[in-house]
This record gives sequence, C-alpha cells and structure tokens, in this order.
Amino acid sequence: MSITRKLAKAVGIDVDAHKDRIPSDLPAGAYIERPAGTKEFLADHTPTPGGIGRYFLSLFPFLTWIHHYNLIWLMGDLIAGITVGFVVVPQGMAYALLANLTPEYGLYTSFVGFLLYWAFATSKDITIGTVAVMSTIVGNIVNKVHDVDDSIPAEEIARSLALISGAILLFIGLTRLGFIVELIPLVAITSFMTGAAISIASGQVPAMMGIKGVNTRDSTYLVIINTLKHLPDTKLDAAMGLTALVMLYAIRIFCNIMSKRYPNQQKTWFFISTLRMVFVILLYTLISWLANRGIKSSKEAKFAILGTVPSGFKHAGAPKMRTHTLSLIASEIPTTVIVLIIEHIAISKSFGRVNNYIINPSQELVAVGFTNLLGPFLGGYPATGSFSRTAIKAKAGVRTPLAGVFTAVIVLLALYALTSVFFYIPKSSLSGLIIHAVLDLITPPETVYQYWKTSPIEFIVFFAGVLVSIFTTIENGIYVTVGLAAAVLLWQIARAHGTFLGQVRTIEAPLKKSDPDIKGSSDDIVRDAFAPLDHSDGVNKEAPIHSPYPGVFVYRFDGGFNYLNSALHFDTLSLEVHEQTRQTETNKYEKKGDRPWNDPGPRRGKDSDAPDTRPILRSIVLDFSPVSFVDSTALQALIDARNQLARYASPEEVEWHFANITDRWIKRALVANGFGFPHEDGDQSYNVTLNIAAVSEVNRGSRNEKTDLETGNEITPLEPSRSSGSEVTAAGTLYGANWPYFHADLRTAVKNAVDNAVRKNKAGSL
Repeated sequence: MSITRKLAKAVGIDVDAHKDRIPSDLPAGAYIERPAGTKEFLADHTPTPGGIGRYFLSLFPFLTWIHHYNLIWLMGDLIAGITVGFVVVPQGMAYALLANLTPEYGLYTSFVGFLLYWAFATSKDITIGTVAVMSTIVGNIVNKVHDVDDSIPAEEIARSLALISGAILLFIGLTRLGFIVELIPLVAITSFMTGAAISIASGQVPAMMGIKGVNTRDSTYLVIINTLKHLPDTKLDAAMGLTALVMLYAIRIFCNIMSKRYPNQQKTWFFISTLRMVFVILLYTLISWLANRGIKSSKEAKFAILGTVPSGFKHAGAPKMRTHTLSLIASEIPTTVIVLIIEHIAISKSFGRVNNYIINPSQELVAVGFTNLLGPFLGGYPATGSFSRTAIKAKAGVRTPLAGVFTAVIVLLALYALTSVFFYIPKSSLSGLIIHAVLDLITPPETVYQYWKTSPIEFIVFFAGVLVSIFTTIENGIYVTVGLAAAVLLWQIARAHGTFLGQVRTIEAPLKKSDPDIKGSSDDIVRDAFAPLDHSDGVNKEAPIHSPYPGVFVYRFDGGFNYLNSALHFDTLSLEVHEQTRQTETNKYEKKGDRPWNDPGPRRGKDSDAPDTRPILRSIVLDFSPVSFVDSTALQALIDARNQLARYASPEEVEWHFANITDRWIKRALVANGFGFPHEDGDQSYNVTLNIAAVSEVNRGSRNEKTDLETGNEITPLEPSRSSGSEVTAAGTLYGANWPYFHADLRTAVKNAVDNAVRKNKAGSL
C-alpha cells in the first residue's frame, strides 16, 4: 500500500469508493478510459521553456511585423500619423482643461501615449492619449480632493492617479487576466458613454457662452437648468464659441455631401473634414490675436483665452507620491481603472473587427498600463484609447502601430515651437470643440431601438445608466451600468430553466440523382431528432414529439449547470418525474399513519386501490452539451437528486445516462461521485456489452425492421454512412467501455436507455 493510500485511510478517505467496476466479460481490446489526474493538471499548467519564450515574445508584438516594414507602409503611417497629430494638439489642450489642469499637461499625456504604444500594440488603429471622459473624471477627482485639502496641487493628484492605475492595469495585462473585460457588456459601455457625453457637453455650454455663476460640478440636470437660467448673462465669448461649434458641424456636413456627390474624391473630402478642428482653432486664434494683440496678460483679453503655455517638458520628473494624497484618491481608483479599460478595449475590439484583425485584451492592458505608469514622469495624467482619433487614424489609411511615432513628433514640435501661438486660443472655442467631439459618443436612436428588439431588459439597463449619470454623477453611472449588467447575467444563469426533450422521426427529402453536384443516396433518410416536448423553441406545433419510452426522461441543461441554478434544475426534474411516473411500490405503507406528510395518499372517500397506469421511472438522460464546468455544489445537487429518485423508484434501479460531455474533468467529477456506470450491484456486464453491441448493430447497417416503442410503427435503423455520433470506430469503442453511461451524443444515450428499459420490462419487471 502506497504512502498516499495509507494517509487517506488514516483520515477516513475511501479512495476506492467509486472505483470503476469493470466487467470481466468485455470484448477483447475494449477501450478503457481513465479519468483526468493531478499529474495531467500539473503538466497542463506548468510553464515550459517554449511557453515562457512565447510569453515574452507576446509582450512585444512589434517583433512579429517590424522586419517586414516597407516603403508603402511608411507612407501610410506617415500620412495617418501627421493627420492625427494635427487633431490631437488642440484636443489635448482642451481635454486638459476638463481635468482641471493647464493645457500643457494634455500635450504631455498625448506625447507619451503615442510614443510608447506602438511597441506593445496589437491594434494598428488605436491611439492612446487624452480623452474627454477620462479627463472629466480626473477633474471630478481633483475637485473632490480639494474639498478635503485644497493645498494638494491638481497635477500631483492627476499624476498619482495615473501611476497607481497604470500599475494595476500593467499587472492585469502581464498576468494575462485581460479576459475580465468580457464581463462588461456592450450595453453597459454604450450607456456609460452616452451619459458621460451628455454630462460633458452640458458642462461645457457655460464656458462656450461665457456664462459665469454656473457650478458645472453639479449633477447634469442642474447644470442644464442653471445654464438656461443664466442665458441672459451670455458674453462675447459666445461669438467665439457658438460660431466655432456651428462651423465644425457645417464643414463636416458639407464634406459628407461632397464625398457622396463626388465619390472619386472621397479621400480629399475626408482629409478636409478631418482637419476641420485645426482649421477652426487656427481661424479663431487669428481672430483672437487681432482682437487682443498688444495685451500682456490673458486677464486683459476681451474674452477668455488660453494664456501662457510653457514650452517643452517643464514638469518632467518623478511624480510626488504622498501617503496623504494616495489615501484621498484610493476610493476613486476603481472608477479610473474601469474607465481606462472600457474605453480602450471597446474601441480597439471594434476597429479590429472592422479591419479584420484580432486584438489581445491582455496585451492592450499592458500597453495602457505601461503608458500610464511612465507618463507621469513626463507630466502625463491618466490616458486611454480615443474613439474620434482612432476613427481618423483608421480612415487615413494607417498601416501599422508605428504611425503613433509620427504623431508624437507633431506633438513634440507643438510643445517647442507653437506655445506662443497657443496664448491667443479662445477658451470658448475649445469648449465648442469639446462639445463637437463628445456628442459623437452618444448612442444613436437606431442602436437603442436595436437593444429593445434584442433584449428589453438591456434596453432598461441602458436608460438606467444614462439617467443615473445625468441625475447624479458619471462615476455613479459607471457602477450602476456595470452592476446592473452583472445582476442581469447572474439572474439569467441562476434562473436558467432546463428543457425536457422528446423524440421525433424526421425524413429528409430525396436527393436528385440527375444533379451531378449532389452526392449521396436518393433514398429517404430517416433520423431521430430531439426537440422540447412543450414546443418551446418555436418548433412546429403539429410535430408529433413524444417521450422516447415510458419512464425515460431526456433533460437538457439550458444555461449551464452550476451552483447558481443546480437547485432549480433538479426541482424541475423531480417535479416532472413525480407527475409523469408512479412510485414503484405503491402499497408499502400498511397503515395510513405510516405515510409521510408529503405523500398522504387519496382523500377520504376516494378509492385507494384505483389503478395507476403511469409508468415507473427507468432512466434519466442528461444532455451536457451546454455544460462547460461542474462545481461541487452542482454535483451535490445531482447526487441528492439521484438518491431521492432512487428511493422513489426502489427497488428498481434508475439509470443515469450522460450525453455530449465535452470536458474530461467533468467526467472525472462525475465518476468520483458514482456516475458513469451502474450505481447498484447487478448485471453490470449486460449494460456494458449492450452499449457496445447495440451500437455495433447500427454501425453494421442492419436492415432488420424494428417497432417504434411509442407508436408501434415499423421503423428502419440508420445506415452506417448516415449515422451521427456512433460510439464504435474501427479502433474500438469511442468512449471507455468502463463508463457505459457516458455517450458520444444524445441519440446514442437515449437508445441505450430505452434498450435497457425494454430489456427490464421483458424480464418481468414492473
């Protein structure tokens, strides 16, 4: 006896409790299947030298394509990079104002994102930098911290936030946990983006109109109300802001019309439309210079202007990380991380699908994490993927992620050569630019209507998130949408109802021999199909779906089989069994007082000896095709159901057959709990050999006519070439003969269960 067996015996573990009982009369060469073991698990999860090498190679995806770089790629990247650079300069400065920072911080953030991303990218289109939503959240966090301690500089708060969130994202990416982004559904993302866009646009209207006295930190609905109240206080800034907004839309609409009218010149009109932000900002900067030339301070201007923007990286250096600051921003880190993930992954996956490539979410989080980890050393604040700039980059014909380097060069030139020009940029024009950019993030009505047609509950989740963002804060909108989406998912899993399947004979139309393109026999093909007995999946109501055999139940785990829904599954199963079958021993209680309370028998005055024509329980066939994982709670529910129904059918044995098990670890769990083979002692060899012989008969293409057990009609078994899911191959049994109750498909499982039930009935059972 091995040491492990001795230790198991010492602590009371019976390692042989559910050991395979292999019959002695198996056919020669029968395949014996062994369960998955610990050694196999360790082998599958132990890093290999090759795996470690592939992991480190995956951290730098550019190594797979950089040696193929050519002149055509260079030209595409150069054009796209320069185009995005012209857009990102005014956007970066405008978004920095949303973060309660001075304009240069937006340029620092954009420069770092463009410079570093290409080395870690799995997307050629995405651009990392300042975005409106993240900048607004950073601004809100700065305001919250200042409510407690206004002595902490805003840039210290923003840089600390970027450093911490970057470290978290980098850890998630390096450990390849990027799959967690799949927990956030599309409806939650679009709801959050819509609510955030409305909030940001509403908060920029007062600045665009030059209105003072409106607290843009209030809830969105209050900002809108207060803005309307103060409309009479509009100043000259509105001339620079409102007209800039109108011009931005006018240029875009005009370019769209012209590109449709002159399709051969679409590229030209695209670049004109893309550069409209640069043109508008330059135009209004010129107007501002003409109106304010000669002034020495921004306070002397006739309307609010940007003011002095320092040249170069004046704030470069290690970010100051103080415990006091970190304690104040700790509660805001989850919001920051979620937004960084949502925006970047959603955008990168979307453009990957459009342009026919697949992104690696974990690697993308490495890129975002690394950018935010190093960005603060040059003065950057939290950055992520930008939808508008990514769309521009894709349409401009970008070929590789290296285009970001050319954008970084444009930002660098702006930082060192154009800061004196930035002095005259009107703030109201920047507000118009922000409003123009974020309104594109609002989900169009057509998409919202599609949510209603697809899933009304998601329609409700969408508007719940939007309304919460409008009536409270953007941060609350994030938590509500993600929380509601998770709750809906858990509800759907927990309340997943299984389906009782019935059998129906189907006949395929004969093939035409005259058609040379169609191969096959011209005979009618008769098949056994399975569909819900209650026609719940839209199957033809006239289809004669019936039980495979009296006392045989076929059950499919719709929605999976786990600890959340296992109780519901087996409550449903038990109720149906009790309703459709009778107890095997009907007169085992000598006295009325001996009967249990939940089986009191017939009412007074009723005939207790009235015959019950219902069949007894013979077999349960479980379709595991929707099941990818089984946990201990679900298995315990399965054991409890087996024990309960065994008492109900006693002294007859209830067979439990399983079809379509796709994972060896599920088999291991079932075998460890006594499933897969006859549970009680008896003629086990008959069950095993029957499983093999019966299917072999089908595979041999026997044309012996048999009777349909339900209808009494003569039927013909399938020919070998038309059979699906056969358990016997040229090499022997497909699955282990030691587990006769595990079957390759539902048809074979039901046939085996029915054959065994027929055998028992013929043997004289009840």
